[in-house]
Amino acid sequence: MDATEKAALARSLAAMGLLGPGEDFAASALTGGVSCDVYKVEIAGQPVMVVKRALLRLRVAADWRAAPERTAAEVAWLKLARRIDPAVAPEILGEDQPHHMFAMRFLEGLPLWKSELAAGRVDLDFAALTGAKLARLHAATAGDTAIVRAFANGRQFFDLRLDAYLLFSAARHPDLAPKIQAVVNQIAGARIALMQGDISPKNILCGPEGPVFLDAETACYGDPVFDLAFCINHLLLKCVWHPEYWNEYLESFRALKNAYLAGVTWEPPSQTEKRAAILLAMLLLARIDGKSPVEYLIAEDDRAFVRETARGFIAQGEESLDTIAEVWRARLEQRQAGTSIG
Repeated sequence: MDATEKAALARSLAAMGLLGPGEDFAASALTGGVSCDVYKVEIAGQPVMVVKRALLRLRVAADWRAAPERTAAEVAWLKLARRIDPAVAPEILGEDQPHHMFAMRFLEGLPLWKSELAAGRVDLDFAALTGAKLARLHAATAGDTAIVRAFANGRQFFDLRLDAYLLFSAARHPDLAPKIQAVVNQIAGARIALMQGDISPKNILCGPEGPVFLDAETACYGDPVFDLAFCINHLLLKCVWHPEYWNEYLESFRALKNAYLAGVTWEPPSQTEKRAAILLAMLLLARIDGKSPVEYLIAEDDRAFVRETARGFIAQGEESLDTIAEVWRARLEQRQAGTSIG
């Protein structure tokens, strides 16, 4: 961190009331952020904290921009989630909205779920608890008109998710574009419950009471199936990344999905599953051909496997999550045996 960067960080910490006159602090940049600068900050006499600053232009190959005012949505979601269940989000310590920065408590020693999965440490109870707690957040916000008004962040959700993932990939697959556009229209118009918008294993810490959700800058009132589909999508993709663990990943898929659907109170769970399955297929394609492809699927044969399987689901209009998991397993087995996946 250079002197200019540290000075800017000091100004924001002072504006948040976290750094007094003449006080010093230690800060180091944390890696992995696509949409934000992220720092670990230590100030004498205070809890270790993480400070985030939203970027206008995201760190991906495509030209992907989003309003940095989205930090307000992230802070609001984290605070609301903690009111529903204090264990599911870190504590907010301060905000500097004019500079699109905020500070939250650093949760020492909690592993990322993505790292646990990658190492083959697969905990089905944790997956189920993630689904159950996610459903609880959605149920607690469903049909709440005050929350609708507080999280009217449709523009930023569209830019960061619907356009960057779904519409960008639709442009590369024009034969599927009408189906993808119809789902985008449905999600953009939905007002069902509060979505976090980035429920992914890389944004979930394994806490002592279950998942701790991070990175809520895409929070928006809309269709909660987006959160479910976005998360279980990664459990399928990791089967391709680490095929030695695919049975465990698929069992995690089912555990999370079943626990989530058991917590759906705002509509018949069958309706939730239908929309989630259709969206899941499109998100599989988007994580290969969207603006932000998953960084761990580099080999073209891996990407082709996901692309062609996802295209099949979309073309067929698959509406069952169990069927998607069964087909995914069958295709993986065929691939391993060296037979056709066509």
